[in-house]
Amino acid sequence: MVVSVKNDTRLTSSQSFLCAGFAGLFSKTITSPLEVVKIKSQVGTFHCKRGFLQTFLVIHQNEGLRGFWKGNMASCLRLFPYTAVHLTTYRKIVHLHMDELGFISQWRAIFAGGLAGVAAALLTYPLEVVETRLIAQNSRQPTYIGVAHTLSKIYRNEGLPALYRGFSLTVLGAVPFSVGCYAVYMSLDKLWQEPSSRFTSLQNFINGCIAAGVAQTLSYPFETVKRKMQDTHM
Repeated sequence: MVVSVKNDTRLTSSQSFLCAGFAGLFSKTITSPLEVVKIKSQVGTFHCKRGFLQTFLVIHQNEGLRGFWKGNMASCLRLFPYTAVHLTTYRKIVHLHMDELGFISQWRAIFAGGLAGVAAALLTYPLEVVETRLIAQNSRQPTYIGVAHTLSKIYRNEGLPALYRGFSLTVLGAVPFSVGCYAVYMSLDKLWQEPSSRFTSLQNFINGCIAAGVAQTLSYPFETVKRKMQDTHM
């Protein structure tokens, strides 16, 4: 299966970057409570001992509403450099592999997305570690206060390697994630019984949700181990 990669002339590169960045800020902030519950469950704090729904109540009782947005600043600060590196790397890899007609195989396009994600994660990974530490810590006796303080304290007490602890899991997790996306997209024509060129916006949205769900499920064990490594104090 091949896909055509065309530039959207309606937006400049900077406008595309800003749109992606602000869309990411909005979605990150809206879904922050779910992210907090997920990370606490992954690192194994006392909040998550009684199940998913009970975790919300425990966090609210112990930390208030602000507890659901812990680490969101680090997550938002990470978005713009991540988006910039991801978009730039993805476009360069895609243009290297497309033919003279502007086509590229679906597998290569997904592989390019995986490589771009790894490159962007390499640059912004310390902020992901900061996010994990801020969310996982005991808010009644906080070890870290804010993004800058967390970065400096980790670097001062644990060294630079601590800011990249677990990064290898990001690289390993990109493999099942990309394979999951590819497997789903290869099956979509059969699911809808029509070529992908005729998909509506709703069909593309559903396709994206299915692909992301499958890919996230396959790579989730890697992310769980990564989060535990990020919260490890040496």
